[in-house]
Amino acid sequence: MLARTYKIETDRLIIRCFEPRDARLVKISIDESLKHLIPWMAWAKNEPESIEQKIERLRKYRGQFDLGQDYNFGIFSKDEKHLVGATGLHTRLGENAREIGYWINVNYLRQGYATEAVQALIKVGFEVELLDRIEIRCDPKNIPSQSIPKKLGFLHEGTLKNRTPDTICALRDVIIWSMTKEDYVGKGIADFKLKAYNIINDQII
Repeated sequence: MLARTYKIETDRLIIRCFEPRDARLVKISIDESLKHLIPWMAWAKNEPESIEQKIERLRKYRGQFDLGQDYNFGIFSKDEKHLVGATGLHTRLGENAREIGYWINVNYLRQGYATEAVQALIKVGFEVELLDRIEIRCDPKNIPSQSIPKKLGFLHEGTLKNRTPDTICALRDVIIWSMTKEDYVGKGIADFKLKAYNIINDQII
């Protein structure tokens, strides 16, 4: 299913489809956050990348987005001069289900930005993209990451043992948190204020 939502505006953030022009902001944000990211993000083992590699990666993300293959979003400051982090409605769970992933730049930690971005994707996921299920998966040792699905009312479904490789290729456990369309109703997230826009920048919510 092709995504309807290309950009989301919240009180403090612009959450939108990545563009190749974002390469410099992405490189700066990842490079200065690398020490913070390496324990949790397996992809961080390939960093730092050159600006040319970043351009190619963002071209790939944009192509996947347009083709309905996967949906990576940048989390930007309201003026779009800084990359606060990244998130996504990832398609690896199958039809009408998405997995939300996220990371936040080291300079924006503990300020509620990840929670704000995840709330926005949950609302858009169920109300605009018409999903049936959303999951968040994280390392049991990543306490800050766990706090977000707990806070937002996700169900802890269980822990998969020795399931995914970390940055040194050792297998680690993964906690699965889920929210269904039925769970979403009455959680209060529906009241979260945002604006969402389609590919031609028409407001759709």
